[in-house]
Amino acid sequence: MFRILHKTKRSINLQNNLPAKVLIIDDDQALCDSLSLLLSPQDFTVYSTTDGTEGIQLCQEVQPDVVLLDLLMPGVDGWEVTRRIRSFSTVPIIVLSAVSKPEMIAKVLDEGIDDYLIKPVPGQVLAAYLKRVTKRTREISNLQGIVTTKDV
Repeated sequence: MFRILHKTKRSINLQNNLPAKVLIIDDDQALCDSLSLLLSPQDFTVYSTTDGTEGIQLCQEVQPDVVLLDLLMPGVDGWEVTRRIRSFSTVPIIVLSAVSKPEMIAKVLDEGIDDYLIKPVPGQVLAAYLKRVTKRTREISNLQGIVTTKDV
């Protein structure tokens, strides 16, 4: 028995023309609103919530390309949100936090967070960063959809 890799006829750029979906989970409503105003005109579809439990539900429903997450929230905090999202998704999760302690950043990265940005992050830098992350995620997703195996 041999395994042959082949390409399907699906277009490589099928998903790349759609706006990237960003889910913001942060208890600061003003920050959610500001980030939405910043990102929406730059070809992002933005979903946001100030509640960790609702953020987990939104992640399941909208299947975002990237999640921006605050760790220190009342109720279900960012640590628990991360654990629950990781139980069903590999979506990139980026923490936005005012905490800059190296030991906390290291712990967060060890727990399954993909990256850690310290607030405040300049708007242009955040938008460029999110574009890069979503582009890479979509490229990987497209490659997984294009290359399949078939038993011979």
